[in-house]
Amino acid sequence: MIKAARLAQKKSALNALELARRVLAIEADAVRALIERLDERFLAALELVAARTGRVVVSGIGKSGHIARKIASTMASTGTPAYFVHAAEASHGDLGMIEAGDVFIAISYSGASDELLDIVPLVKRRGAKLIAITGNASSALAREADVHLDARVAQEACPLNLAPTASTTAALALGDALAVALLERRGFSSADFAHSHPKGRLPRQALVRVAEVMHTGDDLPAVQSGSSGMQAVAEISRGRLGMTAVIDAARRVQGIFTDGDLRRALEKGIDLAAVAVDQVMTPRPRTLSPQALAAEAVRLLEAHKISQLLVVDERGTLLGALNMHDLFRAKVI
Repeated sequence: MIKAARLAQKKSALNALELARRVLAIEADAVRALIERLDERFLAALELVAARTGRVVVSGIGKSGHIARKIASTMASTGTPAYFVHAAEASHGDLGMIEAGDVFIAISYSGASDELLDIVPLVKRRGAKLIAITGNASSALAREADVHLDARVAQEACPLNLAPTASTTAALALGDALAVALLERRGFSSADFAHSHPKGRLPRQALVRVAEVMHTGDDLPAVQSGSSGMQAVAEISRGRLGMTAVIDAARRVQGIFTDGDLRRALEKGIDLAAVAVDQVMTPRPRTLSPQALAAEAVRLLEAHKISQLLVVDERGTLLGALNMHDLFRAKVI
């Protein structure tokens, strides 16, 4: 009896895993299908929202209402002023939130939700543009829309093919795609994101500036132009940043001498005691301002496959230096 019960329990667990995998596969297929269907209608929706003079209002009912609320939140947090209006509440006063110049995004898989269809004429009368996200291009809502985005799915992930599952995932993904395209369109930055998320961990990291993490004063390795290669090596060892700046008498940066430059010089058999650091340094190194975001330092380091950066003012005067480890400690990366 006990053995039979355990076998039944194990079989039930395996069935649950198989069902869960099937749900994920169906929803993943629903999103992948959207990729092939993205066309000029998506671009038209993007232009409609980008050219608006008001705000974006996102609405839906039932499960689509929850998706609409999330899309509005994503847009608002990524630089597109947006808010959610419940389709049923719109007929009871909330319609007053909608004005000429707004873009109204209506989400309904069937495209036949009475609550949305009741307010569409009123939305248009107020001068707002209408984007419909539905699974039925022939529906009344799709026909009334200025732009229709096709979010149809082959099937729901629900075994009964009834509960909104794959269809809501598809609508959410389509809304996210629109929000991110708008983010890119307006040049929304990590600093912009941080200003709209003042309580989160990510924003605090995103707002860290180079001046807060760079090495200065005695911690800043630097040698004068004309110094010997061995003096530069000694300064690298003292500074423990894997490099030393090479500066002129006015502290303007002439170059950088790194562990990599040292290795390359040794491979060539160069006598570092007999040459000036200017002959083995990297001239015109990558630099940035102390007021730049530390995230920009990360971008430069990764883009140019380097490990250190010098920090200068507008005249090229050396102010500081940092490396990848400093950014790790500051939890910027």
